[in-house]
This record gives sequence, structure tokens and C-alpha cells, in this order.
Amino acid sequence: MRAALFLTCVNDAVYPSTGIATVRLLERLGVEVDFPEGQTCCGQPQYNTGYRREAQPLVRRTSRVFAGYDYVVTPSGSCAAMVRGHYPDLGGEAAAALAARTYELTEFLVDVVGVTDVGAYFPHTVTYHPSCHGLRMLGLGERPRKLLEAVRGLELRELPGADECCGFGGTFAIKNPDVSAAMGRDKVHNAAATGAEVLCGADNSCLLHIGGMLSRESGAPRAVHLAEILASTEEEPWS
Repeated sequence: MRAALFLTCVNDAVYPSTGIATVRLLERLGVEVDFPEGQTCCGQPQYNTGYRREAQPLVRRTSRVFAGYDYVVTPSGSCAAMVRGHYPDLGGEAAAALAARTYELTEFLVDVVGVTDVGAYFPHTVTYHPSCHGLRMLGLGERPRKLLEAVRGLELRELPGADECCGFGGTFAIKNPDVSAAMGRDKVHNAAATGAEVLCGADNSCLLHIGGMLSRESGAPRAVHLAEILASTEEEPWS
């Protein structure tokens, strides 16, 4: 099986370790991974801010770059939701075709590769935050939890108010910083209350927001992308 990795801007610029973990994980499961170097922004920031026309060239470019791949995989629920939910209306036939071939990482693992036990080892207590795009637009449901529950050594703890937004919301955090910060503080308080060592999610944009707040709290969990947990093994542990 061959798939193209759609890394996304946030991971490329801030969290390259997530991309590396995704490749390690997929290759361990027998997936041949390509990285089309022409990929850039998917156009989500422009689209969400109301600049639909400015987003369209990025939609067309992304559709060209990933043409020819049966599967396009991304460790980002928000970018997957942009492609799946909005590309068909923005970029014509090629964009609609790409939308049908694009998968968020956890749904690719469960629905396409057909696994929940990926051979991971992560001896830590973990709580899981489902991001809004994954929860509401993509309908990831129990897929991330099933993957976490199969990780050896991992103790999964329930996050109070898990289905509540963390307050990031892309440009929402910039336009409404006070509201965004208040929502983030609620999420951080709930995460700390679990006593978990790690708060994980499938979207680094949310983890950027939550993690920044967690880093200011003594003894609070560390924010880690789900891909890094699933890529961790006894031979190549997470650090």
C-alpha cells in the first residue's frame, strides 16, 4: 500500500516530530510513504477568515500536488476537514477527487489499514482531547480511543468536558483572545484534574494552544500528538 503524507503547515513549521512519527508508524505497518515536496498550505486560514477567493489557488495547487495517489494521509483533523468539507466547492473536479482520497491519520489506520493495535508501547498515563474538527466534521468517533486503548503500558484517563472546544479555533484565538484564553483555561484545569502525565490529541493546532497553557502550570500534563504515542515502541521509545 502506498500513501502520500500531507504534513500541513503547523507540523512543518512547529512540530516536525509529528511528521517523523507518522512516517515511522506507517512504514512499520507496511505502508510505503511518499512526501510530495510541492505541498504548501491547504488554504484553511484564508477560507476561515473569509478570503474564499484567496484560498482557491492553494486548493488548486494542493489538488495538483497530490494527484495520482490513492491515499493521502494527514496527522491533522482540521486540515483533513478543510479538504473533505470545502474542497469540492472550491476547486472543481480535481479538488473533489482529492477530498474523496484524503484521510485523517486515525481513520486511515482503522478504516484502511484495518488495525487498532499498531504495536505501540507507551508506559504513561494519558488523557485524550478530541478536537472539534475531528469530533464534529470528520466524525472520528471512537477510532482514536481504540488505538490508544491497544497501546501496551498506557493507562487512559477520562478528560472531563472532553467534547468542549479548547478555544483555539484558528483565527478565533486571534480575533477573540479573552474568550479563547478562558476556554483554554477550562481545558487545562480539566486536564490537570485527571492527574495524567500526557494530554494527547490528533491535531497540533489545538495542542499548540492547550500546550502553551499547560507549560505554564506546575505538574500539568505535557501535550503530545497521538502519532508520537502510536509510533513509540520499546526499541524506539518516546522522549
